Amino acid sequence: MNRVINKQVDVRKLGSIAYQEAWDEQERLFSTIVDQKLANRTGSPDEQQPTANYLLFCEHPHVYTIGTSGHEENLLVDENRLASEFGASLFKIRRGGDITYHGPGQLVGYPILDLDNFFTDIHRYMRLLEESIILTLADYGLQAGRIEGVGAERLTGVWLDVDGNNPRKICALGVKASRWVTMHGFALNVNTDLSYFNHIVPCGITDKAVTSLALELGHEVPLDEVSDKVQRHLFTLFDMEPVNS
Repeated sequence: MNRVINKQVDVRKLGSIAYQEAWDEQERLFSTIVDQKLANRTGSPDEQQPTANYLLFCEHPHVYTIGTSGHEENLLVDENRLASEFGASLFKIRRGGDITYHGPGQLVGYPILDLDNFFTDIHRYMRLLEESIILTLADYGLQAGRIEGVGAERLTGVWLDVDGNNPRKICALGVKASRWVTMHGFALNVNTDLSYFNHIVPCGITDKAVTSLALELGHEVPLDEVSDKVQRHLFTLFDMEPVNS
């Protein structure tokens, strides 16, 4: 079947949004893409329609999320206490990865892409997401990288001081893909209150610290400024195009 390739990406900045609301929007957009793919598969060649791609940027009120491979023992505080003392909620979600934290001052990116429009390789997809963050941090004079390994030893995400004595995580990744359509994405600590990570074992990793762009630079950075840089690098790495206005 001859597919209609669409490399245009609709970028939407949602601002501060409740996690459930953002999740529902992801699910809605994800479903529209999958439905179009199924319609293309069953329709005649002259009825083929391109599938859409989206990139959502936002930040969330205090929330913890646990992926399908997560372990609840990595939540160090009772769920009721999370809500009553720290104003945080907890969600169990269908993505890779363990437990992580989202909150104010953290840039969250949700690429909802039909990878048939780009490439069908989840490993490459994850590495390019990481690369977009590495390049963004380089824009601020920070040298970031990956902690390589085999299988469970590979620590997904973006780290500072990778080869030094104090490796610290600045960006977490967790994605879901079905029919080559992606959901969830990355969370980059920009102006994040890092004390909220004290209530979890972040991503199940017990021996490494977390950090933020503000902590490393010594001053806060506007989230919109950072998202613009991430977007620029994503568009270059994936050979994306902006949606025609």
